[in-house]
Amino acid sequence: MTTTRPKLAASERLVLGKHVAQLRRSGGLPAVIYGHGVASQAITIDAQEFAQLHRKTGPNALIDVSVDGHKAAPALIHAIQRDPVHQRVLHVDLLAVRMTQELTVDVPIVFTGTSPAVELNGGTLLHMTESVRVRALPDRLPQSLSLAIDSLVDYETTLHVRDLVLPDDVTLLTDLEEAVVRVQAPRQEEVAPVVEAAGEPVAEGEEAAPAVESAES
Repeated sequence: MTTTRPKLAASERLVLGKHVAQLRRSGGLPAVIYGHGVASQAITIDAQEFAQLHRKTGPNALIDVSVDGHKAAPALIHAIQRDPVHQRVLHVDLLAVRMTQELTVDVPIVFTGTSPAVELNGGTLLHMTESVRVRALPDRLPQSLSLAIDSLVDYETTLHVRDLVLPDDVTLLTDLEEAVVRVQAPRQEEVAPVVEAAGEPVAEGEEAAPAVESAES
């Protein structure tokens, strides 16, 4: 059956270990595919083709992977290893899936709208939870979940996981009471108190205060 999922061509990879550096220099990207119905296999994909595909898909998007021209298998981009300095993709893990079997994944939270406590009062938006864990069929997995922050009008209001709206065919696994976002009040700069030094000289034209006489004088 023909699908509209993005397609990714791959080939069996015999180059392993430190030798993959040469593979990357020639435009290849080392990867591995594993999961349901697929024995773990080292593969090579085109680095530029993968970059274009990844820009168009979300973190939980399904793609069809064909190794050496064989029948394509639906898979998720499960993990991406990047160079810590240049953020260049170094390695990709692809998870082959069964379309009738639910998966458990982490879904990022995307904030929408504007918070009056930030826009008008100068507060700082504090992200306490970046993602939530959900379970759904592979083609029902959301790529992100939206959360409107317009209700954050003061520094006491907090939005929780329970405030997220999920599709009916997605099961939320994260604790509903987990805090997601709130606004922190701007820091107040402390002003050091002015302390007058004792024995300051009397300004010209002013009379010195009389000395306090001792009770014994």
